[in-house]
Amino acid sequence: MINQKIDYVHNNPVEAGIVLQPEHYLYSSATEYAVGKGLLENFQILC
Repeated sequence: MINQKIDYVHNNPVEAGIVLQPEHYLYSSATEYAVGKGLLENFQILC
């Protein structure tokens, strides 16, 4: 179910006609999912 939500969020810029592919949207994490490298090189989530 979480993958369905992630796909929905990633596809919003495509559905809006902003980009042709989700990973082309600058502020999307789709690049991280598609090729494994996004805007952030290293980061940690602290809980």
